[in-house]
This record gives sequence, C-alpha cells and structure tokens, in this order.
Amino acid sequence: MNNPLKKKYTVVIVGGGPAGLSAALGARAAGAERILIIDREIEVGGILNQCIHSGFGLHHFKEELTGPEYAERCINSARSADVEILSDSYVLDISPELQLEIISSRYGYLNLKAQAVVLAMGCRERTRGAIRTPGFRPAGVMTAGLAQKMVNMKGLLPGRRIAILGSGDIGLIMARRLILEGCEVTGVYEVQPYSNGLTRNLVQCLDDFAIPLHLSTTVAFIHGRDRVEGLTIAPVNEQYIPDPKRSWEVACDTLLLSIGLIPENELSTKLRLRMDPATGGPQVTSTLETSLPGVFACGNVLHVHDIVDFVSEEASRAGRFAAEVAAGRRRPSDNIALQAGANIASCVPQSLSPDRKQTIYLRVKQPVKNCILTIGDRYEKKFRVLTPSEMIRLTLAPEVLDRYFGENLKIDVRSQEVA
Repeated sequence: MNNPLKKKYTVVIVGGGPAGLSAALGARAAGAERILIIDREIEVGGILNQCIHSGFGLHHFKEELTGPEYAERCINSARSADVEILSDSYVLDISPELQLEIISSRYGYLNLKAQAVVLAMGCRERTRGAIRTPGFRPAGVMTAGLAQKMVNMKGLLPGRRIAILGSGDIGLIMARRLILEGCEVTGVYEVQPYSNGLTRNLVQCLDDFAIPLHLSTTVAFIHGRDRVEGLTIAPVNEQYIPDPKRSWEVACDTLLLSIGLIPENELSTKLRLRMDPATGGPQVTSTLETSLPGVFACGNVLHVHDIVDFVSEEASRAGRFAAEVAAGRRRPSDNIALQAGANIASCVPQSLSPDRKQTIYLRVKQPVKNCILTIGDRYEKKFRVLTPSEMIRLTLAPEVLDRYFGENLKIDVRSQEVA
C-alpha cells in the first residue's frame, strides 16, 4: 500500500485521546507545520469513546457533553486543522535524536523523524495483582474500565450481582450504570477512610441509587474456582490489615476493581526519563518538557487527572511549547524548584520560571477541612475542603515567584480540622 506519511514531522504526538488531540491543536496554533498523531486504537478519542455519561466539557467547551461528544469535537477540530492521524499503530521506540520506530497495521514498519515529541499515552488501571487479594482466580474479576467497555461498547453485561472494590470514579460511574442495566450492586468497598471519587459522583452514582459505600473496608478473600461465587468482606485497621473477626460474606458473581490509575509508562521508562515517584509520570519543567530535550508530556501519562477539561488545557500548552522548541524558540530555563511540603502528595510541574504566569496542579495526602494552602510566603488560599481525589489547579502570577530565583519553593496545606 502506498505510504502517504512524511519522513519528517515538526511535532509527533504519541496517543490520540483528549490529550493527544488537544496537543495537536496547540501545536498548530503555535505555527507547527507538519503534525502527526499516532494511536494504538483503530479509532482515536481514547477513553472518552466508552464514557457515554454526561459531565464533560463544562470548563473547556462551556457546555455539558458526553464522552463521545467531547471526543468528536476534538477529532473534528484536529482534522479541520489538517493534523495527520495514524491509528492502529504502535510506537516501539524513540531515540534521543527523536527518531521514532513505529509498527502500523496499514503500512508495516515505519521510521520517522520528529523535531519535537509529545507523550500523551494516558493511563491504565491497577489490577488485582497490584493489591494481592487472596483467593482463587475465577472468571468475573475485572477492572471497572473493562466492564465499562463491555457494557457501553460491546453491549455485554459482566455479571448480574456485582461488588465493587475501590471508590475511584470509574467504579462509581459503573455502579450506577449497572443498576440502570438491571444488575444488582451489593456495595462499594473502599480500604481508605475516605472516598477516592469526585463528590459529584458519590452523590449522583451512589447516593441517588441507594448503593452503600463501606469505608475502611476491603475484600479479604475471593470465593469460587470457575466463576466468582462470593466475597469475604472485612474492615481494616489503620495499617490496612483486615480484621477477620468482624468479616462478613457477600454473595456475588462479579468483582469490579476500581483501585486507582497509573500513567502508561512503557515509553517513558524506555526513554530513561527522570520520573516522579509521587505522580508515577515523568518530571517536567514549566513548559512540560521532560528530562530529554524535545520530548514533552501531558495528560494522564504525566499525572492522573480528574477532569478531561484540564487534560485538554494542559495538553494544548504542551503542544504549543513543543512547536516553539521545534521552531528553535526555546524559553529560558526554569530556576525555581517546587517542593511538596505539609500534606502535599504531588505537584506538577516540578520546576517553574518567574518570567510568566504558571499553572500548577496539586494533590493532598489526606482530606482536610477549613485549610490554608501556602506557597512560600507570598501566596495563600483558603479552602473549605480538600481531598486526595480532587486535583487542585492554581495559577501563579510572576510577582509570586520572582523572589525565589534559584531556590526551592515549598507548598504546604495546613488545617486544624481533619475531614
């Protein structure tokens, strides 16, 4: 088959989800001429294609959309901007000189050169192996995202009587979805003393459908050899050790796991990028450039987001910065290091520059009420409630940063009341 692809591109983007599509639009807006998106799926759009519920786009498009509607708008915009899309293809490797090795179902083995690369591969779900749940290995144990794909894209039900371990947003949304499909959901069991989902999902997906949420509780054993037959549920202590004396049995035929997301890191580690153990993604500068010059990262491969609108915002900036570097317009190096202080689990980016406004993303370690977030001694903001499940997004003016040239800038969250 005739190969219409060019041998050299201004910006190559790995991943065709909302991050990759938005990065392409950002690169085009910054003047990049030849832009290529490479995606492993047959259809681009990423996880949005299976998220048929509404609630997307309120920030980015100023209206409420379903996941496929949000994806369609991004895809149409990319095509209108003459962005090339290579789907059903895998990036095997990227050299330090930004030479990409690709395997494509349509064109076979390809070797392309980029002037800048944006990593936008998204994230993956943690599986049973990550938490080592005791028991047999029967059918009926799967991640919530897989169940979502089965129901929304394949028209299949994972089971009839379902338990959900973990209170991540996909698990909460699937609890509601399965109830609407006529299934019975025994409950959501969360090992932490707080939920890991957005408040709106707790209300709309659990409370509105009378689905119980059991905090400080976990699955202590999975029963059944060929198919899940039931679970032993047990409360946990402060060290997350189940208490068998207070356990109880739950009959079910399916266990969905909603126990967290991790950045898709195969390419990042192969490139030997400097990684952040707190986020699980690469460390980046204020321009979202990784430790390998010319390689940028954005979206869930950088750090897991709650809201796709913020993914698009961040990715658009990554595409713009990548286009600038490809054109030889490199901004001054960062000279301020961000340091996570009291009750801060992670912060992105890991460094800043005081020459312009900076957007930073934070997560707290523990829920807190009536707290004050401080950055150095020039910035503070009060919050009524902060939880690990909801990312904090802040914009810092240059005057907040200019006095910290060459220093560590510490971020703290302090409260007298624990949520």
